[in-house]
Amino acid sequence: MTPLGSKVIHVVLGEHAISDDPDAIITTILGSCVSACILDPDRRIGGLNHFLLPDGGPGGGDNRYAAAALELLVNGLLRRGAVRSRLRAKLFGGARMLAGLPDIGQRNAEAARRFLCDEGIPLLNCDLGGTQARRIRLWPVSGRVQLMLLGEARRPPREAPTRPKVGDVELF
Repeated sequence: MTPLGSKVIHVVLGEHAISDDPDAIITTILGSCVSACILDPDRRIGGLNHFLLPDGGPGGGDNRYAAAALELLVNGLLRRGAVRSRLRAKLFGGARMLAGLPDIGQRNAEAARRFLCDEGIPLLNCDLGGTQARRIRLWPVSGRVQLMLLGEARRPPREAPTRPKVGDVELF
């Protein structure tokens, strides 16, 4: 349930949203796709993206691919007054939605982790892998994230990846 008076911004594949509005909630639904929630806690601004594929793609500027989507989100935050050294991240998604096919979700998660490491952006929290879709809600000013697993868990074709949970992510 969304609090009354909230301004809900829904992000779909290949998009991102950034806000410093205390009433804003940025939301998305993920399967094998990954979303990065990146924020500057001092500036009280944050954003969320939604990407589909791990590799660069033709020309490298397609928002459906990890590097382009993450770069757009970071640059958008910096243009709005965030400071690179204060950026912090949380990652979600990367489920294995179809058994028997290549695990694109895992590759998406690895691409996002690699980007954050290369850019020196600390990863505060993540919920990656598994076999369930997720609904994510981000309060960009506080960095609070709610996570809801959708549907029933399926038996994974192999052992599911570990899913560390640290920080302020709440299940709803």
